Amino acid sequence: MPVRYVESSKLPTQWAVFDMHGYEDIDTKKEHIILSLGDVSDGEPVLARVHSECLTGDALFSLRCDCGSQLEAAMEAIAKEGRGAILYLRQEGRGIGLLNKIKAYKLQDEGADTVEANEALGFGADMRDYSICQQMLEHLSIAAVNLMTNNPRKVKALQEMGVNVAKRIPLRTGKNPHNEKYLATKAGKLGHMMKDS
Repeated sequence: MPVRYVESSKLPTQWAVFDMHGYEDIDTKKEHIILSLGDVSDGEPVLARVHSECLTGDALFSLRCDCGSQLEAAMEAIAKEGRGAILYLRQEGRGIGLLNKIKAYKLQDEGADTVEANEALGFGADMRDYSICQQMLEHLSIAAVNLMTNNPRKVKALQEMGVNVAKRIPLRTGKNPHNEKYLATKAGKLGHMMKDS
């Protein structure tokens, strides 16, 4: 899956001034970014998050998921570290798209869990594709990552793509009464590691 680097710019945020690097997936025409901070090309593992777009959580402050709070926590952690990278991938709703995600939300309103809703719409539980990550990381000469995630499938997928995941760092934040079932489903059906171990 070829990825084309487009351009970089500064992105000032409340936590730090990140460098924002834009990429285009040649096959799907989807646009993705990396936010980087500090020297990430020195060969040492980089504190990193691979974050799939969640318009409802990241931009609209939805309490149905923990996505927005995870993104904020990752940006804050990287700012404190003074070095790191966030790969922001445009694959809304675990890869089913925004409008299908709204349909899935409606099914969840009627009692389905997040996996059941996706499957009722004819999708897999998780349709995300991480195959572009290796090329994006290679472009910034990132040799290894300390990955902030609770998702063992994400770690495995990246490793199978040739990404050196030196360490997994739990990223548990944003639990609230509106997403208890969602988080329980992620743990029970998708294997997310939601408890301290």
